[in-house]
Amino acid sequence: MQRKFYTLDVFTDRPLSGNPLAVVLDSEGLDAERMQKIAQEFNLSETVFVLEPRDPINTARIRIFTPTRELPFAGHPTVGTAALLGLLRAPQLMVSRDVGVVIEEEIGPVSCTVRHLKGQAVRASFTVPILPQAAGVSAITPIIAAALGLKSDDIGFDNHTPTLFSAGVPYTCVPVKNREALARALPAAAQWGAAFGGNAHRSAFLYTRETVEPGHDFHTRMFFPLNSIVEDPATGSAAAAFAGVVAYFDKPGDGDHTLVLEQGYQMGRPSLITVGLDMADGALVGASIAGHAVIVSQGTME
Repeated sequence: MQRKFYTLDVFTDRPLSGNPLAVVLDSEGLDAERMQKIAQEFNLSETVFVLEPRDPINTARIRIFTPTRELPFAGHPTVGTAALLGLLRAPQLMVSRDVGVVIEEEIGPVSCTVRHLKGQAVRASFTVPILPQAAGVSAITPIIAAALGLKSDDIGFDNHTPTLFSAGVPYTCVPVKNREALARALPAAAQWGAAFGGNAHRSAFLYTRETVEPGHDFHTRMFFPLNSIVEDPATGSAAAAFAGVVAYFDKPGDGDHTLVLEQGYQMGRPSLITVGLDMADGALVGASIAGHAVIVSQGTME
């Protein structure tokens, strides 16, 4: 049986930047073992398999695989799949209005909005299905610094200290004092378990306020060296967790706030992730992730 697939670059408006994603359509009949092997074949940070929704009111159901494991939720697969489904199913409608797409993921239904303005790449956003919350206690700063090839005084700025947050996938969020220190970060596999072993995802999301481009809010990197993909050029699930970090440390006033995170610059794949925060009575009551996506290739799988 032949199955159609697409590859996209996500969190970018131009090909060959952002975070690559493979999307396999018509995935009925594939079991988890087969999906995992196909994800290994693509060898991208994530591969999506599109299935018929369990609830017919929804648009589609997806399963998300890294080359080594299945994920219950991920940001760039959600944005990329929503953008692709919009292009395939409602290309004319997206030009004139926002199109709603509901994607069933293992974490639950994820509500997305897709729009394709004339002359621009498709842009998709989604409401974070689980509000970010503290997910435990991070390792102490010297241990974290050693695992990242940094000095202890490279870690932290303002009132920000390392924290563990999750919006479905846990990340140790590590503030780094400036962009120069962030560029020096290099995962040390021997120390990684001690620093991030208490994090079920065993990943580190590093951030600093010093950005490459004016108008952006944070410069970020995400490391996952125990996976086959050591560094990720754009990580939507980490950005979702990071909304909780910003709410906790920066305490934005009530109302809506928008942040732009830049990631992937050290990898030569610049990516932009828009994070929305909705604050009420001093608490985070809603969060969203948005970005562009472009189709790079398409084909059939035997």
